[in-house]
Amino acid sequence: MPVPIDRSYLQRVVAVINNKGGVGKTTLVSNIGGLLARSGWRVLVVDLDPQGNIGDDLGYVDTDKDDNGAALSKSLLFGDDPAPLIGVRENLDVIPGGPRITDISDALGQKMGRGGVETLNARLSLATMLAKISANYDLILLDCPPNNDTMQSVAAAASRYMLIPGRPEKASKKGLKFTAERQDRVLDLNPDLDLLGVIIFDSSKSASRVRSDWAAAVVEDLGGAGAKGIVFENYIRHAEGVAKAARDKGMLVHELDEFVQASPKWYERLRKGHSPEPAGPQSAGTVADSLVAVTEEFIGRLTAKEQEEAARAQEVARA
Repeated sequence: MPVPIDRSYLQRVVAVINNKGGVGKTTLVSNIGGLLARSGWRVLVVDLDPQGNIGDDLGYVDTDKDDNGAALSKSLLFGDDPAPLIGVRENLDVIPGGPRITDISDALGQKMGRGGVETLNARLSLATMLAKISANYDLILLDCPPNNDTMQSVAAAASRYMLIPGRPEKASKKGLKFTAERQDRVLDLNPDLDLLGVIIFDSSKSASRVRSDWAAAVVEDLGGAGAKGIVFENYIRHAEGVAKAARDKGMLVHELDEFVQASPKWYERLRKGHSPEPAGPQSAGTVADSLVAVTEEFIGRLTAKEQEEAARAQEVARA
């Protein structure tokens, strides 16, 4: 028999997704999750990517906590209860990904091709897993892999919202449009799936015209006037050095900024006979500020969507 899904338990599941790689999905998931957890939200991050880069961002990769996606595999394929890593940060739990995701994807893809109940259960495998534990969290963020139709599909089927990051370039826009169209492919299972917005990743302050033109093109691709406002006003600042330093240290960007600011100044290190090299890039603060702004806009959009839905429900009840 197919597994019944009560979608009232999945109203705060957000898939961060783009069919194009290198557009900031993992950065957004780990940093939005970390910032909200620090502010008191109970957050679960689910890493659906074979690369498992959430573990790099949060510092548990190659530790005994990193199972490379084994527990996730058992939950999706055999219905085992999910086993998150508890307290990766205060209020932040994680279900790790990694190389085992490739096995999951292949096995689920085979089940989806068999038809009938087996196909339905495979398509809803992630939704079924998350429904078991969603009551423990205020928000669940899914880090979705690029170029993996199976895992993107189960993520879309489990989510209430999609959030699509993209670089302001042509190739990224193509991946974004393809991803937005995925919404239509799961309407039979998840008719309420909604696009929360598009976030520009890796842009500099001086590139305002580039962002504006790219945003206009995205709006046109996604439906013209009906998609107006779909692109976030805030964007993630460009800083390759910050991204590398944060991942090397297993820190989120705001943690890296705090670490840099608390470290001795170059002249203090020199006075003590130490190397004058800085503890990390000074631009960490700028990138951290941009992530805070994006997170605030994310919550604003999520809250607005929920208020709109509540208002519609009240209208229906009164009718």
